[in-house]
Amino acid sequence: MLDAEAVVLAGHGSRRERSNEQVRELAAGLEGRLGLPAAAGFIELAEPSIGEAIGALVPSASDVTVLPLSLFAASHVKSDVPLVVNEARAEHDATLHNGRHLGVHPSIVELLDDRAAAVEDTLGVDRADDDVLVVLCARGSSDPDSNGDVHKLARLLYEGRGFVDVEAAFIGVTEPLLEDALHTVSKRRPDAVVVLPYMLGDGVLAGRIRDRTAEFDEAYPYAVAGCGDPLGTDDRLLDVLADRFEEARTGDVSMSCDTCKYKVEMDGFEDDVGGARAALRAMTHQAAHADRSAVDSEPHVHDAPDKHVAVCTNRTCAAQGAATVLERLRQATSEADVDARITRSSCLDRCGEGPNVAVYPDGVWYGSVSPEDADRLATSLAEDRIVSELVDQTL
Repeated sequence: MLDAEAVVLAGHGSRRERSNEQVRELAAGLEGRLGLPAAAGFIELAEPSIGEAIGALVPSASDVTVLPLSLFAASHVKSDVPLVVNEARAEHDATLHNGRHLGVHPSIVELLDDRAAAVEDTLGVDRADDDVLVVLCARGSSDPDSNGDVHKLARLLYEGRGFVDVEAAFIGVTEPLLEDALHTVSKRRPDAVVVLPYMLGDGVLAGRIRDRTAEFDEAYPYAVAGCGDPLGTDDRLLDVLADRFEEARTGDVSMSCDTCKYKVEMDGFEDDVGGARAALRAMTHQAAHADRSAVDSEPHVHDAPDKHVAVCTNRTCAAQGAATVLERLRQATSEADVDARITRSSCLDRCGEGPNVAVYPDGVWYGSVSPEDADRLATSLAEDRIVSELVDQTL
């Protein structure tokens, strides 16, 4: 029955309380829109957790729908939230539905169009008379499917709206980075560049986007540039959430598995494929953020490793034993308790001299690395030294 239903809006969680308040504000708006009890829960860093929010609702609701307040479907949507929902199903005598992320939706395209128009007004330009180019800047993800949707959204914003173009960019994690994208679009000599932060909250990343836009505006005087506002708590987000609610409660949730790195093997993400790996990643992430009490004013970031080691596994290096080098390095750094991330890389352009291994931020490239060299390399990483006889080049 409808009066036995409830909704949990699952936000990321932040050390910035204003960001958490935005989630609660949207939850209150969704309650008014649906006429059902709605509570905010958080994946990490803020209280209550999603599981606690579900637990607070089930005494008076036998049917609870969990909606991720996430722009795109990366690991939080594909792994973390489903894990919590499955745990709640085992704990409570209630029906639980797991909804999908906000994603690409006409209301969001319309909202972004309005954000762009506001910047145009501020800059004193009009896309009907001036060449206005938009750069849509998202956070960036290690999930190719998520990043691909940013490009799709940029294209939909471009279609039929009079912009000279709409480019996708990212503030971190993946490419093209915003500053690189801005330099690229400058070559087209537009009259104006509008940068749109594709984010919910006005936090540190949105501030960085504003800073990069201001730097570009100063460096390229022939094109005025301005930065728009994040999505915030605009009512059109409630339109999207209401649609996602209806999908979830009718069992019509649809997400692409054809480009999901947890479902299909993709170049560069081979170690992520498989539902068990996704579940393990989610459980590890959940445990890492179990303590929600130790928060401060700094925005949440995941700690970067001290070293990032890339092993070329392209055809030539693979034939020379790169896969074995990769696994031996992972084992050796783990045994030596080295804070390093060991990943596959595409061609490092040193074909025939491999297997090739690149170490960052050191900028040291090693050549002709054998599996037997793994222990020495792990020790060098731990001691912040190099293995001189293996050095191919330094950057």
